[in-house]
Amino acid sequence: MNERYKKSEEFLIRACKTVPLGSQTFSKSKTQLPFGVSPYFAKKAEGAYLWDVDGNKYIDFVNSLASITLGYKDPDVTKAVKDQLEEGTIFSLAHELEFLVAEKICEMVPCAEMVRFGKNGSDATSGAVRIARAHTGKDHVFVCGYHGWQDWYIGSTARNLGVPKATRDLTHSFIYNDIDSLGKLFGEYGNNVAAVILEPVNVSVPIDNFLQKVKDLTHKNNAVLVFDETITGFRFANGGAQEFFGVTPDLATFGKGLANGYPVSAVAGKAEIMKLMEEVFFSFTFGGETLSLAAALATLNKLQKQPVVETLQSQGAVVIERLKSLIEQHDLTEIFSVSGYPVWSFFNIKDFQNYSMWDLKTFFIQEMFSNGVFTLGTHNLSFSHSEKDIADLITSYSSFFTKVNNGLRKGDLLSYLKCEALKPLFRLR
Repeated sequence: MNERYKKSEEFLIRACKTVPLGSQTFSKSKTQLPFGVSPYFAKKAEGAYLWDVDGNKYIDFVNSLASITLGYKDPDVTKAVKDQLEEGTIFSLAHELEFLVAEKICEMVPCAEMVRFGKNGSDATSGAVRIARAHTGKDHVFVCGYHGWQDWYIGSTARNLGVPKATRDLTHSFIYNDIDSLGKLFGEYGNNVAAVILEPVNVSVPIDNFLQKVKDLTHKNNAVLVFDETITGFRFANGGAQEFFGVTPDLATFGKGLANGYPVSAVAGKAEIMKLMEEVFFSFTFGGETLSLAAALATLNKLQKQPVVETLQSQGAVVIERLKSLIEQHDLTEIFSVSGYPVWSFFNIKDFQNYSMWDLKTFFIQEMFSNGVFTLGTHNLSFSHSEKDIADLITSYSSFFTKVNNGLRKGDLLSYLKCEALKPLFRLR
């Protein structure tokens, strides 16, 4: 047992007795965090920092799976939640926050004319697909990226255990930046397609006007275009990736940064489609829960009043520039690269010589955690990250690259590992 993570490991052993994988969220589970060199349980967080249950402090670049945009315990969001707590969290009637937040989203997001709320991104994407099917009278859906745990989507992935074949057969994947792959699907399924849903951007950047081509092809085939902006919404621009790239979908889904970490998601889009929510059943007891809506309104107001996105852009540009330079300086371009945009960038790892990507990623996680940097290979920046935080991130990368070079030169890189390497698992980006 590693003394640095002693309590975390004890908690994990205990948790696994009553919680499958020891965590409610796959991305926070032992499948993603190598045992012996990782924390598993958080104690608290503030600003740009996270503390684990063993008292170790980290600069957090995961930011609760990109749900934190302003920073942990943002004072404006916290005040709004505390004030609302005094009045109540849920009632036997609707609350004005439901339409106040909807109005704010319609004000900020290009495609938004009407809005309905859920609690997770999966609620929103499932709702969007259901009303797209109702609007078109068709069943098949084309997907690109990650869209949550519900049957309609997850059945198209390797994690399809428990999903009926009839459901799996209605969802089909296409390749990002390959418009021909989407065209081929339309050629195969003809006029039976209800919706095309994709993350407008993730690891790869759109090239050759890809998003506009997707929109044109989707509309040519009388299907509904849905942008899954669970991550990109209120991060790439106040109006999301659709504003950033200048391509407006029919529907869009939001979550994560919508309320700076509070549990709320949204389906937004054209009124003619959204009005179907009056007939399509999309209803939650806690859909109008007021603490999360108060947090959302405070978050959206702050995004409009403060240079949040501009700061993420400028800080993130520094991360990409310095990291690319470091990789070149250490002569490691055959193994490592950087992709994405400043507000959400990715550190990419390839197989090299006898070392798999998973060997190298495990070593990377081990070293970054030990240096007090919490990252799994993405840079999910928040408004709270300082110039020093960015500098410390780059210093940690430099230390890691030096050790990689030493291990490669001596031919004993795996001897640096203090744990078993991660194994290939469910991966969509």
